Parts: sequence; C-alpha cells; structure tokens
Amino acid sequence: MQRLKPSKGKLLVAEPSILNDTSFNRSIVLLSEHNDEGAIGFIINKPSEFTISDIIPEIESSLRIYIGGPVATENLYFVHRMPELIADSIEIGDGIFWGGNFDNVQQLLDNDALTNDDIRFFLGYSGWSKDQLQDELNTTSWKVIENSHQNIFDISHKSFWKDELMKFGGEYQIWANAPENPSLN
Repeated sequence: MQRLKPSKGKLLVAEPSILNDTSFNRSIVLLSEHNDEGAIGFIINKPSEFTISDIIPEIESSLRIYIGGPVATENLYFVHRMPELIADSIEIGDGIFWGGNFDNVQQLLDNDALTNDDIRFFLGYSGWSKDQLQDELNTTSWKVIENSHQNIFDISHKSFWKDELMKFGGEYQIWANAPENPSLN
C-alpha cells in the first residue's frame, strides 16, 4: 500500500497502536489545513453529549456537537457543505468547507435550513506543530487516506473507524473487531 502524504482534505485514521491515547483512540481526523507550519483537523467520529442549544441557548437546534480534538476545547468550530450560504468559508476540498460567518450559520439554524448532512460542529480541534504530525506518522500513529466518501457527514460515527480499518486488511481486521474496552471482553 502506497503511503500518502498528509494534506488538506485527507483523513487521518488512528492506528491501533494509539489505543491508550484518550484523545485519539479510534479516531478519524479530517485535515482542514496542512502546511510547513503544522496541521489542523477535526475528529469527525466522536460525538459529544451536547447539542448546539446546550452550548448557545439562544439558538434552537438539536444538531449534535462533536469532539474536534484536545486543543481549544472551549471554542466552537464548524465544517460544512454550504459555502453559497455561509460567507467567508475556507475550502478544504471535495465540496467541504471550514468556518465562515457565524451570523449566517445562526440564521440558517434559526430557519431550520441546516441538517446533519450539511454541517458538523466541533468543540476544540486537533493540532500539530511543525514536523509533529510527520513524527507521529513515522511512529505509525496514523494512516493517511483519501476522503473517498460522497458525504462525510452522513457516515455512521459508531462504525467509521472500524470500517476504514477493515479496508486495510490483514492484522487491521483483527484490531477493527477488538472490543473498545478489552477488559469487558
């Protein structure tokens, strides 16, 4: 299997070797930025217990908030597919955009014009300083894959990591089927 280099729009799949890392265990990260200074992304398969209304009471929305990563967990971020409705969005790739004018987002939420298929909210983000991500790739903490999903927002967060690991074959299939908490086995 050819090793891909990390870049904006690609996915990072946590290797089974980082099972003891509470932040990234069984995670898949969407890279929203990657350059000489470092990388930024969002864990896309770890929902929190919160909705938008829980965090911002003046917005009535039951859209779930995800745990984006261990950095700046007091901040709300979002990734979406609606650049024509959300000004100042930054393209990640393949029709996925990061951030934008939150007043636009609030208005769309107030009008029930956004669904789980359009947008995903995150508390915090995943960040790597210069060369840090490459060091983690060299120590087999992550696999870089293309985002080949038609709509990354409609993928089941419960099986996403397992489904991607199964595609790697071999010993990855054993790890993919291992219980999340081995002590409960």
